[in-house]
Formats: sequence, structure tokens, C-alpha cells
Amino acid sequence: MIIATNNEGKIKEIKEIFKDYELFSLKDKDLDIDVVEDQDTFLGNATKKAKEVYAIVKEPVIADDSGLCINALNGFPGVLTHRFLGDDATEVDRNNYLIEKLEEYQDRSAKVICYLVYYDGKNTIVGEGILNGFIARERRGTNNFGFDEIFELPNGKTVAELSLEEKNKISARSLAIKDLKEKIKKLDL
Repeated sequence: MIIATNNEGKIKEIKEIFKDYELFSLKDKDLDIDVVEDQDTFLGNATKKAKEVYAIVKEPVIADDSGLCINALNGFPGVLTHRFLGDDATEVDRNNYLIEKLEEYQDRSAKVICYLVYYDGKNTIVGEGILNGFIARERRGTNNFGFDEIFELPNGKTVAELSLEEKNKISARSLAIKDLKEKIKKLDL
């Protein structure tokens, strides 16, 4: 299967759970494919990526889309999670912006949603993962990727304060990967 991303963190996490499958990144296959994420939902973007990459490689593909949804902001940034401040914004810029935006809000609840889509030209299988938590009042932690340093769990720690092993047990992506793997196993693909 081909993982439709060049993000090393995503590739590592997917390969860790799909140990008994032969997986390749786009880079492993010398492919430079950048699918435009223009759908209204995470599932729509993940499905679009899987199908567009499959159309080129004609091999089974796994693609994902994920993001942060803040309840007080009606689900913002949602599908715009990585782009809501523009392409030149850094993770620190985005995290600081959200902390400031929520400064006056009591409800700081949020969730990270991840969809993984397997597509082989015939079968479309969807894995889903959701991690519930809160937006912290300040950035904390060093094991950081994306919004980890501001996404606070019910135990009071941010995701960036967890070890990689702890994070991989609870992250929305790891939950979606496990869900997808179980569904693929049931279909015996």
C-alpha cells in the first residue's frame, strides 16, 4: 500500500500500526503528488487524496486528513486547520493565534478529528479517530507536532507533554489507523 503523504511523522505512525503490511511513502516511489485539499470535510479530503493518488499509481492507497475543531468557535479551524493563517504561518503562529482568540471564552473544549481512507480502485474503507480535550491557556511541552502544545487532555497535560508512546496510544490519527486496520483485516485485504 502507498501512504499518500510526505509527512514523516504520519508515515512513521501509520507504519508502526500496520507492521504486518508492506507500506511505501510517495517519496519511496519517487512520486511528487500534491492533491489540493478543497473539500468541505476531513473525510472528503482524505477520499479525494486516496482516489487521485490511486489514479496515478494503480496500487492500494491510504490517505488521511485531520484537524482541530474548537466548540466555542463553531468547529473552527476545522478543514482549514493547517491553512487558516496562510501558507507561511508556523505552528507557533497558529497556536498563539488560537490561544489569543479563546482568551475570553470559558468553553475551551475541542477535538482533533482524523479520517484515514483506504482505496484500491474497488474498495473504499474508512477509519475514524477522535480525541477530545481543551485548548490550553499557554503552550506547554516539547514533544510537539501541530497543535500538541496547546491541546490539553482531561488529565491536565498537553499532548506535547506526553511521550511518543503515550501519544501514539491516544492520538486521533492512531485511533483512525487502528480502526482502519481492523476493518481491512475483516475484509481480508
